[in-house]
Amino acid sequence: MAAEKQKKDQFPDSPESGPETFADNVSSQANKRRSAPRKGESSKLTPFNIDIDRLEKNGHVSLQGVRKQINEEYREIKRKLLANAFGPLASTLNNSNIIMVTSGRPSEGKTFTAVNLALSIASEQDKTVLLVDADVLKPNVLNTLGVERRKGLMEYLTGEVDDIADVLYPTSIDKLKVIPAGKTHHLSTELLASQKMHETVDEFANRYPDRIVIIDTPPLIGITESAVLANFAGQAVVVTEEGKSKLSDIQLSVERLNPDMAIGFVVNKSVNKDSNDSGYYGYYYAEEQERVNE
Repeated sequence: MAAEKQKKDQFPDSPESGPETFADNVSSQANKRRSAPRKGESSKLTPFNIDIDRLEKNGHVSLQGVRKQINEEYREIKRKLLANAFGPLASTLNNSNIIMVTSGRPSEGKTFTAVNLALSIASEQDKTVLLVDADVLKPNVLNTLGVERRKGLMEYLTGEVDDIADVLYPTSIDKLKVIPAGKTHHLSTELLASQKMHETVDEFANRYPDRIVIIDTPPLIGITESAVLANFAGQAVVVTEEGKSKLSDIQLSVERLNPDMAIGFVVNKSVNKDSNDSGYYGYYYAEEQERVNE
């Protein structure tokens, strides 16, 4: 990580206490008339109503204005990602604000990590988040958020839906929008590699300077879709599970990524020996290598 101070953006932590918590703001936003949509986004879509109490009970980042260990860990993770996206190194990355979250093998926690990153970044004062479920073979973002299935990315890429805005759903969390995976398709690899997908991701990257796009992708090993998506993103977060992920799998995963990306690793289910709770699991982030601003 570069040592020099970021010039363009500062990233204040979300408020921890005060007269109004972030959760209070979420509730008030959900009950009030929503602000006009941005250009290219539909005002006709029914927002996803996300139960933040349910998410917290399931171990996700808390939006209730309380200090939790997992919140602190994801703050550390997002700071490094935001620095790459908007700091001095951004010019060295293609689509630096597009972050793919993946793993070597299934069931290592990538969707859990993608959702937590989206929630944590949504608490930023000057950033918005678009969470895209591109794991079109086994989509799990909507299930994790506890919301109903709707049309999504595949319907747009196949032409069933004409405008990407018609599958870009607002949520009850004001700064978070979601694009579901949609229905499965036998040509999913070709659709994700298409010029239409390329142009769509470029539009995501360039239309709004304050937006982070998090793409939940399939695992890297044995599945071609994720390697295709790696060509569009400037950053990759590879999720590993302590005691399960093999070093050989991690090395193979990195080989399938674009070497020009900023690549980081999240180790989940790592037992925190310093915690009073012996069953506590932590989440830690480390970069593959430091990048130098040329």
